[in-house]
Amino acid sequence: MNKIYALWSHPRSMSTAMERVMRERGDLDCAHEPFMYDYYVHRGIRVMPHFDVRPDHPVAYQAIRDHLLERSEKGPVFFKDMSYYVMPHILEDAAFAGRLVNSFLIRDPVASITSYFKLDPEVTLDEVGLEAQWNHYSALKAAGGNPVVIRAEAVRADTRAAMASYWEKVGLPFSEAAFEWQSEKPKDWDQVGGWHGDVSSSNGIRPISEDEIRKTRENFDKLAEAHPKMRAYLDHHQVFYDRLSAEALI
Repeated sequence: MNKIYALWSHPRSMSTAMERVMRERGDLDCAHEPFMYDYYVHRGIRVMPHFDVRPDHPVAYQAIRDHLLERSEKGPVFFKDMSYYVMPHILEDAAFAGRLVNSFLIRDPVASITSYFKLDPEVTLDEVGLEAQWNHYSALKAAGGNPVVIRAEAVRADTRAAMASYWEKVGLPFSEAAFEWQSEKPKDWDQVGGWHGDVSSSNGIRPISEDEIRKTRENFDKLAEAHPKMRAYLDHHQVFYDRLSAEALI
């Protein structure tokens, strides 16, 4: 029975770059946020900007899950998704949960909120995503699981070392091919192309600098001054980020 590797993220957490690394390995069948169809299309929580819905994609949770299971019959599968798309009903799906190797990617919410607002000023509290991640992670731990948490900043600081640790923890061999992005942009990124401008044109993950961190903080402060709700969003989600960060592998 082939494994299904799930990377649970929050928006603007560098998850698409992580997905690109996993795709470039060449040994995984990769899916891009399949459960967003349940959240935004089937349940219609809100209209997601920059989302070109594919008419051939399954939209209900059960159909998406079954599609991933079907793909896993041919080989190992990797997908990255958002915890807020699937909580809490994924916790009631014991059969599917038992097939997943779960990991969580987090990024400083100062950076992720600032980045999200640029693309969607109507972002909701739930869409910041860290509260759902914590609830998802803690439920898996309480059920006896051992999900991995990895910080985006650690991946950017030393991509090879971070990915080597991550792969070892989830049971995948090291792959040098994953770090130089040679293949074309994945076709299934076209449905949400407006969200992936930088990573679509990049050939690898670039290092993070103290200057970038400082500028990001300055940009967030300006954003929060003009839009106080964003400060409230940060205050709400910071505690969940801190809890997940304390659990991080690196």
